[in-house]
Amino acid sequence: MALDDTRLVRPPDRLVTRSFVMLGLAELAYFTADGVAVYALPVYVTGLLGSDAAGAGLAFGAFAIVALVCRPFVGRLADSRGRQPVMLAGALLCAAGMALTPLAGTLAGVVALRLFLGVAEAAFFVAAVAALVDLAPRSRMGEAMSYNSLGLYLGLTVGPPLGELLVRTAGFAVAWSVAAVLAAVAGAIVLTIGETRPAAAREPGESGPLIHWPSVPVGLVFLASMVAMGGFLAFAALHADAVGLGNASVPLLVYGAMVVAVRVAFARLPDRLPPLVLGAAAVLTMAAGLVVLAAWATPAGALLGAAVMGLGIAFSTPALFAAIFARAGAGERGAASATASAFVDLGIGGGPVVLGLVAQVATIPGAFGVAAGIALLGGTWALALRARERGVAVAA
Repeated sequence: MALDDTRLVRPPDRLVTRSFVMLGLAELAYFTADGVAVYALPVYVTGLLGSDAAGAGLAFGAFAIVALVCRPFVGRLADSRGRQPVMLAGALLCAAGMALTPLAGTLAGVVALRLFLGVAEAAFFVAAVAALVDLAPRSRMGEAMSYNSLGLYLGLTVGPPLGELLVRTAGFAVAWSVAAVLAAVAGAIVLTIGETRPAAAREPGESGPLIHWPSVPVGLVFLASMVAMGGFLAFAALHADAVGLGNASVPLLVYGAMVVAVRVAFARLPDRLPPLVLGAAAVLTMAAGLVVLAAWATPAGALLGAAVMGLGIAFSTPALFAAIFARAGAGERGAASATASAFVDLGIGGGPVVLGLVAQVATIPGAFGVAAGIALLGGTWALALRARERGVAVAA
């Protein structure tokens, strides 16, 4: 009797489970609330509160600084107490902060609430990434990152126009209330996910590391990609206007559409290539896009450079996150998530500041050129890490 070979074939690890889908929906709701605030905050501060652009910048900056400082501590909590309670706390803190914002009648009050919201964002995002790594099969980690990131991208894409619509038609109080409801919905969805922290992870109450040091070498590559992305996002519209593109937001639309399309169409590619190899190729692609922007100062160059940038970032984050979490055990995923996301804060927050100084001296194309150099260094460092890994494997 012939042996039935089909029974020997192990089915692929299942990725799309109820918990995986609900996590994505929770992130979509949360980051749509964030997106509403992205539009409403500067208009609220400079309009009803009578402040200026510096005041709006202070409110945004306070949020980012607190989020950066809190990430290691919420990462430790996610490892010791579990992902679900930390995510839930982040969502509920966000809902409270959004609901209280229209009651803040001064800039100082808004800044205080933004500090509060920085804690919320750190808690929700760090625990959500750790939960994603818990839920995703190791063999499909890159694919999981590709799909899961769509909740964040879509939320931050849909949120600002929703905020504008609400402010224009119903006023600020309604806009902030809708943001609060969306954050509360995210918390309600988190309750349906359940605790994802593996049973073999750290015992409750046992303190884990604040910084996941094995993640830092790959995190430096991630930092380079975030500096490059932050510089592009900060100056793309100004560059488009300078080169005569009729609608200055079109390069950002091209960039966002490319990211979403590539992550959906090629979601499985990050699992078929070594993460550091794909990560290096992606960051070097970003460098190429920035070179196009710097060297070809025309409408066509602005659009092509944006598309190439989108292609690079579409692969860089899934690949580099996969490389980072390959170095983290089940009881360290919160710390690894905190360490990786801290590089996001440093890159997107600090990158535009540094590149803005360059742009003042050497124009925006000059700033793009410097960002390309940083991305080139990041891609080269990723290849060096890959070569070192291969050398260790051969020696072993």
